[in-house]
Amino acid sequence: MVRAWRPPVPGVVEVFHAHFTDHAYPAHTHDAWTLLIVDDGAIRFDLDRHHHGAGGSAVTLLPPHVPHDGRAATPGGFRKRVLYLDPSVLGDDLIGSAVDEPTLLDRRLRQRLHQLHRALDQPGDDLEAESRLVLIRDRLRQRLRQPSDGPRPAPAALAGRLRELLDSRTTSGLTLRDAAAELHAHPTHLVRSFTTAFGLPPHRYLTGRRVELARRLLLDGHRPADVATAAGFYDQAHLTRHFTRYLGVGPARYAART
Repeated sequence: MVRAWRPPVPGVVEVFHAHFTDHAYPAHTHDAWTLLIVDDGAIRFDLDRHHHGAGGSAVTLLPPHVPHDGRAATPGGFRKRVLYLDPSVLGDDLIGSAVDEPTLLDRRLRQRLHQLHRALDQPGDDLEAESRLVLIRDRLRQRLRQPSDGPRPAPAALAGRLRELLDSRTTSGLTLRDAAAELHAHPTHLVRSFTTAFGLPPHRYLTGRRVELARRLLLDGHRPADVATAAGFYDQAHLTRHFTRYLGVGPARYAART
């Protein structure tokens, strides 16, 4: 069971409810904050090459642009509710703290998230949803502002430039040879630098960005056949294959609120 929609609430990019039994997310990134609660079962996931778990009364917060995966930790799978939040809701200064502690044991925060999801699921409750989001944001910022030894090191300059290039050509794409020529780097060094900095190779990053774009176009009401080419996939079969691999459901079912 999967439901996904975009509510008219500033700061909330997408709401995603899902029940998976055997689906496993491959390593990928989002350009939004991922805030999730697990209503049944448990999830194991790797974030920035470290093992974590989510379930019970915990709240899990995954920062933007940091690779993570996900899979069931219990035989019956898991049921989760997810909010994708615009990066400005929390800010880049909290990414390091979220990487260090993505799972928060905070019953009050979890209850507020449950109430927010309930408001988002009811037409006309936009004001309540906005108010609850403010409380959640303040609670998260309070939890994540912890003393540190200093700022996390920035990704290597070359890797960062390649990511910017990939982001600018999500739909048109580019070859590794073209990227290497534009960035004046050897292709092998380019791939190694990117993988070391971001935890996944450039082609998988680009596929993930295209899936992100496709899910947004689907929620805007576009047909899967049109979304495929608009998001940079070769055809609808190509979109369906990657979309299902990442999200555990096909494009048509993803956008259907049932």
